[in-house]
Amino acid sequence: MQFVSYINFNGNCKQAFEFYTKIFNARIVFSITWAEAPDSSEETPGCEVPEGFDDKIMHAQIAIGDQSLMGSDCPPQQYQKPQGINVSVQFENLDEIERVYSALIQNADVVMPLSETFWAKRFAMLNDQFGVPWILNLDNPEFQ
Repeated sequence: MQFVSYINFNGNCKQAFEFYTKIFNARIVFSITWAEAPDSSEETPGCEVPEGFDDKIMHAQIAIGDQSLMGSDCPPQQYQKPQGINVSVQFENLDEIERVYSALIQNADVVMPLSETFWAKRFAMLNDQFGVPWILNLDNPEFQ
């Protein structure tokens, strides 16, 4: 079993996933737009292409090592800003967390800047430019 985060975007999934592939040295495994998807509206009510959504992402997946992140553009009437959940990334070294943090804070709302805490060598919380809430953590081995 594997847990995979799935992010609903407000029309900017393609841009977000292109951004994430650069930051995390990831690759896009799969991506399909609403227009490219087979017409399944008869079998699956609610899956018809929303007006103006032809070029928006119906489903995408990026691979980051042996992990995945999935997402799609949610029809405007169904989109809800993420609340009460974060995409959490556990890092193995200081250089890596600092590099990712520096990239993710571009046009972001920083909730807690990258800093040392009693439980972590570095920890940060932010909402990136796409509205996705992130937690970045590099454990403090002395706290383990």
